[in-house]
This record gives sequence, structure tokens and C-alpha cells, in this order.
Amino acid sequence: MEITGPLRLTSLLAAARSAEASDLHLAAGSVPYMRVEGELVRLDNEPLTNDEAEKLADECCQLANLERGFDVDFCVDVENLGRFRVNQHVQARGAGLTLKCIPTEIPNLKGLALPESLHDVTWYRTGMVLVTGPAGCGKTCTLAALLNGVNRTRREHVITIEDPIEFVFPSESCNVTQRQVGLHTGSFDAALRAALREDPDVILVSELRDLETIRTAIIAAETGHLVLGTLHTRDAASTVSRLLDVFPAEEQDQIRTMVAASLRTVVSQRLLPRRGGGRRVPAYEILHVSPAVANLIRDGRPHQLPSQIQLGQRYGMVDFDARLEEMVEKELITAEVAIANAKSKKRFDYHAR
Repeated sequence: MEITGPLRLTSLLAAARSAEASDLHLAAGSVPYMRVEGELVRLDNEPLTNDEAEKLADECCQLANLERGFDVDFCVDVENLGRFRVNQHVQARGAGLTLKCIPTEIPNLKGLALPESLHDVTWYRTGMVLVTGPAGCGKTCTLAALLNGVNRTRREHVITIEDPIEFVFPSESCNVTQRQVGLHTGSFDAALRAALREDPDVILVSELRDLETIRTAIIAAETGHLVLGTLHTRDAASTVSRLLDVFPAEEQDQIRTMVAASLRTVVSQRLLPRRGGGRRVPAYEILHVSPAVANLIRDGRPHQLPSQIQLGQRYGMVDFDARLEEMVEKELITAEVAIANAKSKKRFDYHAR
């Protein structure tokens, strides 16, 4: 693919939208790249000069009314092209930009190929719901779909704390207040503490990054609020381990009890290449905190959670490898992709034969 004419920001963004790319990479000394269906696609253009990259970075920052820096994260709205999350940075050859294409419409679970039974979590009045997975796995879209369900069906106050704000939610049945770290507040933890004094019912934290943010989120979930958030963890068991292990040893007994009481659901997901090409498909694991799961968390045995997920179908739980097997049988993914991502690779040996 080649972009003809001058490499203007709008032409590059239009090309990314046309290719249904998830990301656009622009850097001095390199040709532009787009990430399409999880893989980088090289544009057949000359490498950007530093002057060209500097102009693109300046234009992007001006759209957001921000000054350039070493590392700046923000979102921009571009007329007729939609909204983009931007990381402006400096690299060895000069200026650089990474732009994430935000869907033009707030997604829903059906459109994301996620089970619509997940809508049930939007009716929790208290507790914590976490969406987890590696970078680029669609956590933000899943969280947006869940929050959109809350916004349309409940009559409450929703506060979001994000860095940066990606999807802009109009207030529908709910009153939605969105705050951006660095622009409207100093930190996730400060905003979360302030939110508890702002009459919230539902609090969304786009990323639980550190001990104090996690602590305050757990307290908020325990004290009568629904907290939605994300973590960069691989599966449900590692998510619970992360929540517990971030706390010092002397707090472990107390925090295990608090997490067992407040955690409601963990959705862990990855996007996998579709068999035959096309839009990637989500593989997911769903853990609901049943009484048996709560006991394991309280006793400090998160390593035993996978067996409870396998036994928890009646609670709506989904085992990751079982989901992979289902995807292979439905010819959504190949056996090779399933084996590469499975927890227990032996389970798929017969598919690969």
C-alpha cells in the first residue's frame, strides 16, 4: 500500500481507517507502518525525514492544544475521521508518533464477539469487575461495552478515571462524569479518592497501575460502589495473584479477605488471528466469584482457581482452553493458533494431527 501525494496527518489517518488498522506508527527515519489484524503492514512510501515527523507531531499536539514533550499521551478528534489515542515521543532518529484508531461508535458485546451474558455484570450494585489481558487485546472496548450497558439501563452517577479519555460517553439514563489523568486530576489514586466524595454509584478506572490505586479501588468496591477496571495480567488466576501480591506481607490476611468479599468477575481475553484471515477473534476466560472461589482467595490459593473455572459452568464461567477448543471446532481459528495460546497444549494434539 502506498499513499500518494504529501504525507499529511489526515491522509495517513484516512489510510489507517480505510485499512481498518488498529494502530498507525510514524517515526523519523522509518516508513509509516499500520497494524492490521494484529500484524504490522509496511507502507510503500519513502522513510519520513525528521522534519516531516516533527511537523506531524506538532500538528497532532496542536489538535489537542498540548505542548510537545519527550512522552505525551492524549486523544484527538479529527474531522470526518474520528477519534485517535496518541503517544507522542522522541526516539533515536527523531520525533515519533503512535496513534490508536478508536472505533467511531461505542461497541457492544455482540459486535465484539463476546458472550452477551456478560451484561449480567452491569447489574452488580457493589464489587469489582476486572477486564484483563495483554496490550492491544481489546480491554478498552470490552470495558466501554460494559459501561455503555450501565449508561443505558441504570439511573445512577458514573465516574470514569482514564489516561487518556478514549470513548466519550453521552449521559443517557446515567449522569456520566469523565476525568483524564494529567488534564483533570494529578493521578489515578487522587482521582479515585476524590470520586468517593462525588456521590458515585459506578466508578471506572481505566488501569489499576499501583498499590495505592488498587487499595482504594478495593475499598470503593467494599463500601457500596461498582468498580470497573483493567489489569495487564494473562488470566484469571494471575489477576487474583496480582491483586494480592502487590500488598506487603503484613497486610496479606486482611487483603485476601477484602478481595474475596469484593471481587465479582474477571474477564481475561486475547485477540487471535482468524482462520482464513479477516478480523481477529477474541478468546476469553471468565471467572465469577462463587462461594468456592471466594474461599480459595481467602485462603491464599489462587493457583487452584483454574480447576474451579472448569467446574463453574453453572455460574457462567468459561475456561480459556475450552473456549479455544470450541473456536477450533467452529473453524474460527486453526489448531496451531490454539496450541500456541493454550495453557495445556496436549489438549489440542488430536486437532493438529
